[in-house]
Amino acid sequence: MSTRERIRTVRAWSWRALVVALLTVVAFLGGVATTHLWPVQTHTEYFSATISLEPRLSSTITLPTVVGDMEMTFADRIPAPGLTAQVQVRDSLTDLLRQGRLRTADLQPTQPELRAAIDDGVREVGWKFAAGALVTTAAVLLVYAASHPLRLARAVVASVTASALALAIPGLAAYLTYRTDRVQEFRTTSLLSLIEGNTDILSGLDRKADQGAVYVTNLLALSTAIREEFAPAEAGGAVAARFLLVSDIHGMNHYPLMREIVRTEQIDAVIDTGDLVNFGQPSEGDLTGIYDGIESLGVPYLFVRGNHDAVSPTDEGLLRRLAQVPNVVLLEPTAGELQVASVHGVTITGFNDTRYFNQRSDDFGDSQDDLAQAYRERTQDLPASDVVLTHQPYSANRVTAAATTINGHMHAADLQRGHLQVGSFTGGGLVNQFRLPPLTQEAQEAAEEDPATAGELTGHPYSFDILTFSEDCAISTLARYSYRNLVSGRPQFDDVSLVNGRSLQPECPEGRTCSADLGVTVEPIDALARLMGVDEEEVGPLPEPTVVEVTPPDDAVVTTLPPRPPVIIDDEAVTTAPR
Repeated sequence: MSTRERIRTVRAWSWRALVVALLTVVAFLGGVATTHLWPVQTHTEYFSATISLEPRLSSTITLPTVVGDMEMTFADRIPAPGLTAQVQVRDSLTDLLRQGRLRTADLQPTQPELRAAIDDGVREVGWKFAAGALVTTAAVLLVYAASHPLRLARAVVASVTASALALAIPGLAAYLTYRTDRVQEFRTTSLLSLIEGNTDILSGLDRKADQGAVYVTNLLALSTAIREEFAPAEAGGAVAARFLLVSDIHGMNHYPLMREIVRTEQIDAVIDTGDLVNFGQPSEGDLTGIYDGIESLGVPYLFVRGNHDAVSPTDEGLLRRLAQVPNVVLLEPTAGELQVASVHGVTITGFNDTRYFNQRSDDFGDSQDDLAQAYRERTQDLPASDVVLTHQPYSANRVTAAATTINGHMHAADLQRGHLQVGSFTGGGLVNQFRLPPLTQEAQEAAEEDPATAGELTGHPYSFDILTFSEDCAISTLARYSYRNLVSGRPQFDDVSLVNGRSLQPECPEGRTCSADLGVTVEPIDALARLMGVDEEEVGPLPEPTVVEVTPPDDAVVTTLPPRPPVIIDDEAVTTAPR
């Protein structure tokens, strides 16, 4: 063989090797993609996991949970593809916990149970990866063979070879790496990390909220003193209705605290703009006692669903569970069936969010636009409600109200003329409450962080509002409160502000009177058409309004602390300076 022929042969084999190498990479990525498109499900008695391969060669197993991640890094001879297992609690576990038939110690899987779950998961991951690798390379080479029909045999050989390599190399790496004796590091992140160092942090959350009631009562007393001393005389006469505005509870039972606010401030109704739970499961509220807490308030509880209150666009499980609580008023109890609530003459409507927990999308604007459009069409011939509720600001900004629209979702209070955004009553809930503290004293000092409260998320204070309407059915005042660090047991005062209602609603309604004598009623929004003289045949038979009657909460003895100065006054608000 001549030198030229040898060079040509080397080039040919080099080209084939390159093609096989590229096809191996394609096969590997195809196999990984298959495990993401059709992930593997494995489970123990109380837990389930969704397993998929990662495209990076990290030799790491990651178990993300809603309260932090567990990561195991292995010492590798050959870098192995990363594994991700999304761990979830099975529904059967929440039922047993709610019934008190299971102890925490019973939750740990046995070694045989855990090994069986792992073996089943690994086997299914293996064959799905292999199938995905083979199909991907076959598809690529069939396209090539279609334009080069005489080379079909070569394409088949290359496809099988690449698939075999894509399976054999990662498989061998995983076999040699993922062994118990090769674990190099185990670590946890976020709330899991915090709990490992503070095992009692989750105990007695409702008790901590009850203790925090004394602290918040002090803020309420301060607000009252400021209002009496500095606020202008309330226009429109005496107060006709007081509303407590809350949002984004996110599974936290802070209802002992809310109950104290209701009692101290003589609240007539609570308005909640959604995200009552975290993961869209009604059982979350049963586990934490939220529904009993709502009932204990003893006043109507007006509610619209948020994006964390469902697991699909049509899921209404939480709404059905809330409908069983006597004092809950659902402004959209089922899709498209709106209701109007009248509290002492103040009319309130609203609509649910169609987003849901863990929804994947690049643009939610269209769905929010559709929600607002549907509400506008449904109410275009009816008198504007005094208050319109929705969860997200995007849709709230696309509807109008006689007094104000109200939304939550952002975990931060905001205020504009005709629009009010409520912060999170629980600081976003326990899941959003903490972050990983700095690991060193130097890092703490660099972040200017107080070691005593390191770990609690400082960007999301607890906040709530009290909105009052006067006898002329116009907004009288808005009192806003915020504080933090309730969960850690070291409440920290942020601020109290009092806003003149005329800055929210410059134009007062004419010819209307609101008062406690009017009570609380709920009726389908179509019933308003009857008041407008619309033919009843067009809207169908209309039920009589439902009168809402609730049992007031028991009085409680509360110790108040001395109010804290200082005060800053401007034209439209009275605000205490944050500490």
